[in-house]
Amino acid sequence: MKISFKSLCIVFLVALLGSGFGVYFGSSIYSSVNPSSTTSTVAQSVNYGETTVKSSDIKSAVNKAYDTVVRIEAETVTQGFFYQEEVSTSLGSGVVISSDGYIVTNNHVIEGASKVTVYIGDEAYDATLVGTDEKSDIGVIKIDATDLAYATFADSDLVEVGDDAIAIGNALGSGISVTNGIISATDKSVTIENEPMRLLQTNAEINSGNSGGGLFNIDGELIGIVNAKTSSSINSQASVEGLGYAIPSNTVANIIDDLMTNGYVKNRATMGVTITELTQGMNGFEAGVYITGIQEGSAAEAAGLEMYDRIIGIDDHEVSSYTDLSYYLGEYEVGDTITLTVIRNNEEINVSLTLMENTAATDSE
Repeated sequence: MKISFKSLCIVFLVALLGSGFGVYFGSSIYSSVNPSSTTSTVAQSVNYGETTVKSSDIKSAVNKAYDTVVRIEAETVTQGFFYQEEVSTSLGSGVVISSDGYIVTNNHVIEGASKVTVYIGDEAYDATLVGTDEKSDIGVIKIDATDLAYATFADSDLVEVGDDAIAIGNALGSGISVTNGIISATDKSVTIENEPMRLLQTNAEINSGNSGGGLFNIDGELIGIVNAKTSSSINSQASVEGLGYAIPSNTVANIIDDLMTNGYVKNRATMGVTITELTQGMNGFEAGVYITGIQEGSAAEAAGLEMYDRIIGIDDHEVSSYTDLSYYLGEYEVGDTITLTVIRNNEEINVSLTLMENTAATDSE
């Protein structure tokens, strides 16, 4: 299944005549409701099969998780028309993972940002980048704060279809809000911006601004980081409702541990090439997956791969897209030897290549 819409952060774009101006979204535009201040005289019950869940259970879970979710504002400065500076500001979410200010969010919320601000209640904190990983869409930032409420991680391998799911995030950039539903699917295979991912699926309402926010269980424990939804229509006959996705907490835990310790994800196998996919033929090149960059000292260089080799296979797997290549490569480990089949000068060639560790947070394969 291919998901065409990835980013759930809200992006605003302003063109500036000089560098003396910026975009700032003050705390006045954010409205935050503390769930602990609300009361209910009747405990409503919902029956899921043999399990009865009371609204008081959901409220207890929200009270535990609510203060661990923060609002994020990320500013990116680029040069636009007539050399004007353009400042784009994205609004997303994050989840505090330690009392001393480490926060996990989505890579796409903070990618390329020159300034990241975290809002906890009415307090604003400047954040520093710890590390990002484009493939998993995970990023870690740090603020100078202490004694923060932080999330408790659950074992996402134990999550089952039908379990309660509570999404908390900066929906529509209007402040932290809560929606709830169930887990619709586990280990859901989806492709987001050509990257194959295994995600949790939920029918809890997910909106722009929820990117990087938390998906929690009925015990208020983190089971995933929200990163995508399917929206609008997929064809003229069918519309899409209630398809939200989250990166499982076990995946998140492994990624953030590497980012916080090493600045990159360890033991990720790579050939050391930059890939360009042509979806249709052009300038004498057929549609396909091409090598358009080779890193010095890489496995690809040692194996004799060349620029503009068209990759058509890995071992017994056919490769016709970047998604294919990324997915199959992800099945191997550092040190594994693969046979790469390429087309070079209209000739099919098999190249033996021993995969190396990718020690940089890049989009190379």
